[in-house]
Amino acid sequence: MNRLPKIILVLLLLMPATLFAQVAKPSFKIVPLGVLGGIDESNLSAYMIAPIGSNNYACLDAGTIHYGLEIAVKNKVFRSPAEEVMKHNIKGYFISHGHLDHLAGMVINSPEDTVKNVYGLASTIETLKTHYFTWESWANFADDGGAPQLKKYHYKILTPGEQQSVGNTEMMVTAFPLSHSNLTSTAFLMKSGDNYVLYLGDTGADAIEKSQNLNKLWAAVGPLLKMGRLKALMIEVSFSNEQPDKSLFGHLTPKLLMAELGQLQKIAGASVKGLNVVVTHLKPPYKSIFKIKQQLKAGNTLGVKLTYPEQGKMLLF
Repeated sequence: MNRLPKIILVLLLLMPATLFAQVAKPSFKIVPLGVLGGIDESNLSAYMIAPIGSNNYACLDAGTIHYGLEIAVKNKVFRSPAEEVMKHNIKGYFISHGHLDHLAGMVINSPEDTVKNVYGLASTIETLKTHYFTWESWANFADDGGAPQLKKYHYKILTPGEQQSVGNTEMMVTAFPLSHSNLTSTAFLMKSGDNYVLYLGDTGADAIEKSQNLNKLWAAVGPLLKMGRLKALMIEVSFSNEQPDKSLFGHLTPKLLMAELGQLQKIAGASVKGLNVVVTHLKPPYKSIFKIKQQLKAGNTLGVKLTYPEQGKMLLF
């Protein structure tokens, strides 16, 4: 019995940092408001994130807002009505790119929303300014673009690789460009204390996209993985392995995801075993989603911890 504590200590010392991170106290809470990549307009990409102990959330993409909040309220994630959570708990929106399934909820709910920041790379902000918050397509609820400007939303342009504070929250963010077919998408690295969650908008694999964007991202977050500070990686898988490369349109398959995670492991010089990998942007029909999940399970030789978020159900990392 006297040797038991020493044995436990040895086991902890031998445990990979990523595994230790999974048994440590959670640092973030994530509320999925929408998890799919289409065609269900009631369940499109949007994830609220806040540090444990705070109710000041940022929203990572904004495809579905109000309906997702109603489900979360029904699940007792929030005690206030959906409208109040949207107005008072979501402190800002991070839009990864200008496709409707990542921003439609923000646009539709803007008349009932409160003053807050909208964050994105310069190209994404330009798309919002010239295609969505215009008087030709909607109303200009922002503080830039066509007149009159209703000044409810303030555009905040993120500089790639530069850490910035997230207004009215306890978090910091660093943005990284991603290749998504014919446009630039974004990865958001969210920081709270010494811990991080990495959220990727739509992205293709470097080999398919003829890009180095994911390799550069893995190089940036590799040290965090090695130290056990990367609490979760949220990344898309849109199609099954049967999808031809020419028809991926800047998305991942199970095989491509596992190859990229292998690249992360190689570049970081640390095992990804036990890393929380939250699979986002699964595309219906549900028969296809079932196949994607089967292929991910079969191809998970790296031993990552796969999580499939459900609309309105909180995740802790």
